[in-house]
Amino acid sequence: LAILDEMARIARAARYDADPRVRHLLDWIRTNQCPDLGREGAAWKPRRVIIFTEYTDTKRYLQQILSDRLRASDRAAERVATFHGGIGEERREAIKAAFNADPAKHPLRILIATDAAREGVNLQNNCADLFHFDVPWNPGRIEQRNGRIDRKFQQADEVSCMYFVLPQRAEDRVLDVLVQKTRRIHEELGSLAPVIGRRIDEAFARGIEHERVEELATAIGRADAEEGGGRVRTMNIEMGHDETDPRRVRLERQLTELRELLERSRVWIGLDDRHFRDALSASLETVGAGGLSAANNAEAAADPDRARYVLPHLHERKGADPTWAATLDTLRAPRKKGQSPAEWRREAPIRPVVFKDPGNLDGEVVHLHLEHRVVQRLLGRFLSQGFRDDDLRRACVLRTVEARPRAVLLGRLSLFGEGGARLHDEVLAAAAEWLPLEQRQGALRPLGEGDKSDVLKLVEEALASPRLREAEPLLQDRLRAHAARDVAELTGPLERRAATLIERARRDLTRRGDAEARDMADILAAQRERILARQAEIEDDSRQGRLAFNPDEERQLAADRRHWVDRLSAIARELEAEPDRVRKSYIVKATRIEAVGIVYLWPLSS
Repeated sequence: LAILDEMARIARAARYDADPRVRHLLDWIRTNQCPDLGREGAAWKPRRVIIFTEYTDTKRYLQQILSDRLRASDRAAERVATFHGGIGEERREAIKAAFNADPAKHPLRILIATDAAREGVNLQNNCADLFHFDVPWNPGRIEQRNGRIDRKFQQADEVSCMYFVLPQRAEDRVLDVLVQKTRRIHEELGSLAPVIGRRIDEAFARGIEHERVEELATAIGRADAEEGGGRVRTMNIEMGHDETDPRRVRLERQLTELRELLERSRVWIGLDDRHFRDALSASLETVGAGGLSAANNAEAAADPDRARYVLPHLHERKGADPTWAATLDTLRAPRKKGQSPAEWRREAPIRPVVFKDPGNLDGEVVHLHLEHRVVQRLLGRFLSQGFRDDDLRRACVLRTVEARPRAVLLGRLSLFGEGGARLHDEVLAAAAEWLPLEQRQGALRPLGEGDKSDVLKLVEEALASPRLREAEPLLQDRLRAHAARDVAELTGPLERRAATLIERARRDLTRRGDAEARDMADILAAQRERILARQAEIEDDSRQGRLAFNPDEERQLAADRRHWVDRLSAIARELEAEPDRVRKSYIVKATRIEAVGIVYLWPLSS
């Protein structure tokens, strides 16, 4: 009774004291985030932290305590946010965007999160500190939490994942072993094996009893040890360790194959970032809006591929197509809940665009790609120029240092497959030395492929030089009178060149169709083998008595088995049909050759 009385006295004395973890947390905030914490208008450093809690009540308690202690600081109401289950997709994305934003531009500094944030959420862009206020008794969950900031695009060289230890408490011996197990998982390839998680959960089924501390610590340490002849295999992924492990070799091979596939795809479609950017800029110029402009000229000069570019506000031009407003909205930050479209457009400006991965997640730029809505609309307009006009408005005169004038007829070759799908687009040309009608002996004589390539280089050089794009009206009038006949005389050589290119493209498309059909068959066959192997593994474990599931797991396993049976039947049908469908999708059904413009190269000396 005396001991109980003493315990009650201590409890009453400490009844209104803050949790010691909170005191340490506030000390850390004062040291690392807000040095003058407690003073009116205290300024904040650009450092962020995530605090993970196990329970919603703890999250609410922390939010109240921190909001109260930070009240006097600068913009205190905007410094703390919470992330928990049921907040809705829109709110979820808004918190992620705010936490990943540049700290100089967004005041959020502390994110209190439940385990709803431990998977599938990237929070590493401007945060390298994490606290486990409550520690889950499973190393897999701890590692999932740590993975919110310990991942690709982390800007800091080192991340800190911290937890609280009470030195007088013997039970924290268990906590120490648990964290060591988590560190080991982090150093190994893959995630926590389900069997290890189950063993640890079983060890904690009765809680942490004081007299069982060492027993629990031993159970956690041995959770991945050999048992019953089975072995949970792990592989250290530190460089230079276990280079011959089959899984590491297989992973490296897959990465190499993916890099090669990416490069082949880039070459196949002829995607060049500079040409991509120039095409978009040229499309903008066709609507009289001016092209893309660099957000920072020094940045563009130093690294044009990674520089930021600004699109003109097409929807604000006099007489502009009003539908551009909705298209350009895709370049704004996401709209906030309850915000009207007018308020949103006023408060969320159109963001700059980039053409290379910016290497961060701050959301201040938009990475343009072929499927982006703005790109689709601009490229559609750009490509349509080849078929829009049927007169000679696409004729120009350029100057050259060469002694003889030349004419170059540019054409567009398009190949179409089943259903009008565009399989191939190519610009082609026919070039000739130009002569006035009175000096010609028959039609213009086309140049050979080598000479034509030299002429096309001259065209590109002239287009890039303002001085060489200037031609006096008298010269333009003279050549305009010849243009119709020149186009007619060069159309034959253009079509003959197109015939050669069509055969080449057909062969390339056939090879690509065959390769993709084989790849499709390999993918389906590999999927079938994985299902069969998993079925065999489950059956073997059942015969050996190694499976012990709760009712929910049993229901899930039964559903998996039914799905595997259905999927195997579907794969058998797909192996018959899909490779052939892929192969046929590359068969050319129609071709189109169109003259799209004529260029005259006129000597500067004449």
